[in-house]
Amino acid sequence: MSTTRTPRLEPAEPLPAPPRYGTADLSVVMTSAAAVLGVPGFSNVLSLPQARKVCVVMADGLGKSLLKARSGHAPFLRSKMENSRTLDAAFPTTTAASLSSLGTGVSPGQHGIVGYDVVDPAVPRVVNMLGNWPEDLDPKVWQPYPTVMAQAAEHIHVATASLPRFSDSALTRASLQGGEFLAAGTPQARVRAATEALAASDRSLVYCYWNELDKAGHKFGSDSSQWLSELEELDANMRTLAGRVPAGTLLLLVADHGMVDVRPEARIDYSQYPELLDGIALTAGEPRAVQLHFSSEATAATRAALIRNWKEAFGAKAWVITREEAIEHGYFGDVDERVKNRIGDVLILASGELALFDGRRVSPGALNMIGQHGSMTRAEKEVPLLTLATPK
Repeated sequence: MSTTRTPRLEPAEPLPAPPRYGTADLSVVMTSAAAVLGVPGFSNVLSLPQARKVCVVMADGLGKSLLKARSGHAPFLRSKMENSRTLDAAFPTTTAASLSSLGTGVSPGQHGIVGYDVVDPAVPRVVNMLGNWPEDLDPKVWQPYPTVMAQAAEHIHVATASLPRFSDSALTRASLQGGEFLAAGTPQARVRAATEALAASDRSLVYCYWNELDKAGHKFGSDSSQWLSELEELDANMRTLAGRVPAGTLLLLVADHGMVDVRPEARIDYSQYPELLDGIALTAGEPRAVQLHFSSEATAATRAALIRNWKEAFGAKAWVITREEAIEHGYFGDVDERVKNRIGDVLILASGELALFDGRRVSPGALNMIGQHGSMTRAEKEVPLLTLATPK
């Protein structure tokens, strides 16, 4: 690639630390909540206070840095930030991977949801983890670990308050199933459903999913009036929920990843550059965490040249690492053998303002997306854990 065809790039930072799996990441939130409620087999790693009821609200896209920077628009959440904690999202920092770690209590290298688009090496094919799973791909085979909520439902009342379309989605069946599903299309309906579910039993675990922030960030950017409006809406509804939960309830709010805004000139269709696809059979991942899979015919020389081409083109703006390096660095946590080949042979992780698209595979509209995530910058990786109500 010539320098005239790419944006000016700044030096990349050293490779960041991996998520703190098992100690301070999303995989220990639901497991700690289950332990608080006396569900056998789980540990309260987060040292949450004892409670008879726990509600976990997942605010999709509410990274720690975003909440801190925009806290003037969220006075209730701001009032809870002094005693908040910082957790790590799963890697890649994307909804499918993080929600699966939250729901199963294990790392992506174990549950196998290792990105937004993931290669099924048995076929091979690219499968979008948030939708359109092939009918022959069984979610419970693809992700065989039992969910925390399914295990908890054997002992206590468990419910999910979320959008109707997620009631039987493949990702729900793979990573978030268990207990009753309460379809609630609006924020107000979710608050009502969560409150009623908490009051329905002496011991309850309730999960509530909030997607409005993420949607606004992708379409308009996290610095937009639309995103701020959704933050204000979340703040108001969390204040309402905190005021309505029954006595004995621990109310927590967490996020699955942060977000960075990427200008049009930094959104690049890398399929326009043949040297970046030489020897590549399939591309997957997300724009800030591209995963490249070599064809079986790619020689060692071809592979080395491909990595060199990517480093020359984007090495000042991204970390270019191999699958082996990513695994050794702990990015996916412990990696099951069945999962290893789902991970790309080469990973391109944006370290600055950059989003990379395979124009052959994504719709043209994908390049219009402003808010992005997936890489390991602090803005994408660090998420807040707020305690909004404590047991009374």
